Amino acid sequence: MNSLAAHLLDQLAQMPAASRYRVAYSGGCDSHVLLHALAGVREQLSAPLEAIHINHRLSDQADGWAEYCRRVCIELSVPLVEVTVHAHPRLGESPEAAAREARYNAWRGLLQAGEGLLLAQHQDDQAETLLLQLLRGSGPKGLAAMPPVTDFAAGWLGRPLLGQSQAALRRYAHEQGLEWIEDPSNFDTDLDRNYLRHELLPVLQTRWPSAALTLSRAARHQGEAGQLLDDLAAQDYAHCQGKRAECLHLAPLQALSPARQRNLLRYWLASVRQLPLPDSKHLNRILDEVLYAAPDAQPLVTWPGVEVRRYAGELYALSTRPAPGTGNGDWQDWDPLSQPRLTVAGWVLEAEPAVGQGLSRQQIEAHGLQVGFRQGGEWCRPAGRGHRHDLKKLLQEWQVPPWQRAEIPLIRIDDEIAQVVDYCLCEPFVAGADEPGLLITLQDTAGI
Repeated sequence: MNSLAAHLLDQLAQMPAASRYRVAYSGGCDSHVLLHALAGVREQLSAPLEAIHINHRLSDQADGWAEYCRRVCIELSVPLVEVTVHAHPRLGESPEAAAREARYNAWRGLLQAGEGLLLAQHQDDQAETLLLQLLRGSGPKGLAAMPPVTDFAAGWLGRPLLGQSQAALRRYAHEQGLEWIEDPSNFDTDLDRNYLRHELLPVLQTRWPSAALTLSRAARHQGEAGQLLDDLAAQDYAHCQGKRAECLHLAPLQALSPARQRNLLRYWLASVRQLPLPDSKHLNRILDEVLYAAPDAQPLVTWPGVEVRRYAGELYALSTRPAPGTGNGDWQDWDPLSQPRLTVAGWVLEAEPAVGQGLSRQQIEAHGLQVGFRQGGEWCRPAGRGHRHDLKKLLQEWQVPPWQRAEIPLIRIDDEIAQVVDYCLCEPFVAGADEPGLLITLQDTAGI
């Protein structure tokens, strides 16, 4: 067994168990080496081996490259899955980013539970990624570059060649008599990564021959630092978590140092709320404009897809959602007896039969039911309170944030509010003991 194959087996043993290994195979030298070396030791692998070729259709030679990959896989007796994607960039998007997004989306759609997707990125790729992230002003997570293994789709993604230099892979390819595809776009130095690869790194390696190895080591150190920052942020989050699970309590957050505040906010947004991270400008605006705003202020910081607000001593991060309502303040008829699910303004309302709970089925059958949203001036008689209340004051009493008050679905029967969904049922529409009723609940489909 050659040294590269032994290295691969050692790396795979440190990665999660796989139901299948799927090699991302472009036909280029690096992925060809990875596929060839694994095919040579397939009897020692713990799972079947398969190749995936993504045809980006960005070159006149793309179909010829796909045919070449088919021939190689036949020679190696490795099953091949081919996927053609649309990888043309959108307005303002780089060709590299568009191709990467299309490629990763295709992989996500293919990967089954427990499967491992193997990429052929190596030590020099890692060094290039670190330099790119450094030039973009990234923090420790970005400077950690590419992890050896990470969760991906229904399985995981592994990079078992990160410890190998490109020169070592080329030696293997020549020793094994391999041929491969050379994509001309890989030499286009108008692309940032290619400029680093062909113009900058060779100069660095002339002065520092081990530059790629050293930069890869630096990326590992940054990965460890990033993990420590996450550990600290998790502790701070446990201390600062608000009354609602998705919120942060402002008082303990304000007591942290600015560096820990920024660290916690990044962790909360990305890991807890799973929202796109802001750039440094917007992150600092949260600290300056939201955390320390006057108690009666309603500050707002937004970036694409996200808005951050505060209310009653809590910090909220929300997905941007469409304006609520069914249009022009109109009420929408709904027959929950024949149609138990209704989608309206980003919500799904669900009606479930019950006895002695929810809205009176008899009232619904007699008067019908409508769904709408608050426009102002509404009132209702919450069950058990004996007299009617202004809905605005009830929402304040329930500490519903102002920006959410117009988004709460209202149920109306016989021109009166019968239910403020998820908050209260109203008289005289509550099902009596042993009376057939309907429980109407909602779920969010817009990601708030």
